[in-house]
Amino acid sequence: MRISKKKVERWKRGRLGEIQLELTKFKMEEKQRKTYKQEWSAYNLAQTNEFRMFQDMLIELIDSTIDLKQKYKKNGRPFYNLKDMIFCCVMKVYFGKSSRRNVGYLQIAKGNDYIKKVPHFNTLLNYYRNPLLTSLLKHLVEQSAIPLRDAEMDFATDSSGFSTCIFSRWFNARIGKDSERRMFRKCHICSGVKTNIITAINISEGYSHDSPYFKGLINTTSRNFQVREVSADAGYLSRDNYNAVHEIGAIPYIMFRSNCSIRAKGSLIYKRMFELFEKHNKIFLEHYHKRSNVESVFHMIKRKFGLFLFSKSDIGQTNEILCKCLAHNICVLIQEIFETNVIFDSDSMTRKIVRGYYAD
Repeated sequence: MRISKKKVERWKRGRLGEIQLELTKFKMEEKQRKTYKQEWSAYNLAQTNEFRMFQDMLIELIDSTIDLKQKYKKNGRPFYNLKDMIFCCVMKVYFGKSSRRNVGYLQIAKGNDYIKKVPHFNTLLNYYRNPLLTSLLKHLVEQSAIPLRDAEMDFATDSSGFSTCIFSRWFNARIGKDSERRMFRKCHICSGVKTNIITAINISEGYSHDSPYFKGLINTTSRNFQVREVSADAGYLSRDNYNAVHEIGAIPYIMFRSNCSIRAKGSLIYKRMFELFEKHNKIFLEHYHKRSNVESVFHMIKRKFGLFLFSKSDIGQTNEILCKCLAHNICVLIQEIFETNVIFDSDSMTRKIVRGYYAD
């Protein structure tokens, strides 16, 4: 059968027209992308009242979630109340000033009866190195997210590094001279994709892998929240992590790599999500791209409280990051109070921890 050239050209024009129509629809969808408008009236109220409300909410959070049984030593210099020191450590991070310049702000806090005594600036730096502070700050970060338990059902996990003032140096045999690089600490978090509240946190060395911390972050979040979805990048890809999300009754959207196999190997949820990724990629990506909100969380923390750590010890650096994240959560709560009328009170903090301690 012989086909005329005119018919072939007509077919080509028809096919090109279909392609052009598809491109036009795609461009129209891009133009109609969903945007989120800023409620400027609520934002302005939150920012102008943040300084006053931050201190009130921080002291309320500390008093309602921590019950310390303080043991006094017979000899030596008496030590400060640990609740006051937690308040001072977080406020230092919030103001972003040096320990010496921070004393002036703490004197204002003392005048408003937030603390009983203004510590010496060296004393404040010493308390950053207190190991007991790590568990208390981590607990405060988790409890500060509870008032938003009704607003968050979808979560995302990721990690980011914070620079330190410490360098590692070694002799590079390839170039024949010494080399150096700045060390950093890595912060692993799980956060809500709607309000950007941090629900679980862990701190590790700078070059540690992300995947081993995934299950702990998800399990901690599931104790305080009803989890519906969890999004994560390919750094967390493993069948164990897929199973961990499935065990808490949520749907995992962890990005697959190009060399991934559909074989279940004991993880049926991994196989089902891989089929969704292959056959309905657009639907998978719509849920997966909620993960970008966790990048916004790190941007908010670093932009407002700095990406540099001043502490030199590992414990001090860990506690400094925890203070930044706690300050971020309180700022998020203040924003939500004006935007969605969230009620923040001591009744929402049901769990308390009781500890006895000795100060160094």
